[in-house]
Amino acid sequence: MTDNGLPARERRQQIAALLEDEGRVSVAELSTRFGVTDVSIRRDLMILQDGGRLRRVHGGAVTAARRGRDSAFVAKARENRELKARIGAVAAGLVRPGDVVVFDSGSTVAQVATHIAAPLRRGSAITAVTNSLPVIDEIAGWDSPHLVCLGGLYLPDHEALVGPQTVADLRELSADIVFIGCDGLTVETGLTTPHVLVAEVGATMASRARRVVAVADSSKLGRRGFTPIVPLAAVDILVTDDGADPAELARVRAAGIEVVLA
Repeated sequence: MTDNGLPARERRQQIAALLEDEGRVSVAELSTRFGVTDVSIRRDLMILQDGGRLRRVHGGAVTAARRGRDSAFVAKARENRELKARIGAVAAGLVRPGDVVVFDSGSTVAQVATHIAAPLRRGSAITAVTNSLPVIDEIAGWDSPHLVCLGGLYLPDHEALVGPQTVADLRELSADIVFIGCDGLTVETGLTTPHVLVAEVGATMASRARRVVAVADSSKLGRRGFTPIVPLAAVDILVTDDGADPAELARVRAAGIEVVLA
C-alpha cells in the first residue's frame, strides 16, 4: 500500500495512463500527486520500464513508443527482476557514510543504486562514480548528489560508457567500494561478461577500490561467460540470492570469498 492508501499496482496503472495522455511525467509531479516519496515513484517507473510500458529519463519517464525497440539492457533487467532487487537492497547496505562508491554497468548493479539508504542520498554523504546511464539517471534524482560521471564510448545494449577514456578516468580515482555485475561466475574463470570493453572497465574499477563486491543472481553462478573481468581472488564479497546452488556457494567460500545471501 502507499502512504495515501492507494495500492502500488493501481498507482502504476494510473502512471501508465498519465503517460498515454501526456507523453511524459516527472518524479516530482508524481510524488506530489500520489502522496508518496520520490523513491517509491522511481521504483514504480523502473517496474513499468521493465514491463516495456515506458522509458525512464532524467527526472521522470516518457512513453515507450519513443524508442523503436527495447534495449538489451531493458530485456536483461526483466530477467529475475525480484531477485535482482533483493540483491540490490542487501548490497546497498554495505555502503557507509563518506564512502567513494563505484557502480559498474549492469541491471543488478543498477538495483544497488536504487536501494541506497535515504540518508546516504543527501548532499555529499557519499561520492558516487559510474559509467552506467541507468545509475546516473537514478542518482541524478537525489538531493544534490556528489556524482562523478565517467566519459567514453557509449554501448547502447549495455547503456554504459566504455573504452580508453573511461579507463583513463578511473585510473585517476581511488574508491572505498565497487559493485560489479557479471553474466557468469565460476571459481576457475572468475567474473565474466559478453563484451571485452565492459570487461576492461570492470577490471579497472576493481583495481581502484579497497573492497570489491560482486552482485549476481543465482542463475549466474557456475556459468562461464565469454571474457573474464577479474579472477575470483580479486573479489571480497559476493552478494547473491538464496536460490544459489549450495555446492557452488561452498566452492566460492572455500576460495576465501565472503558470501552474503539476499
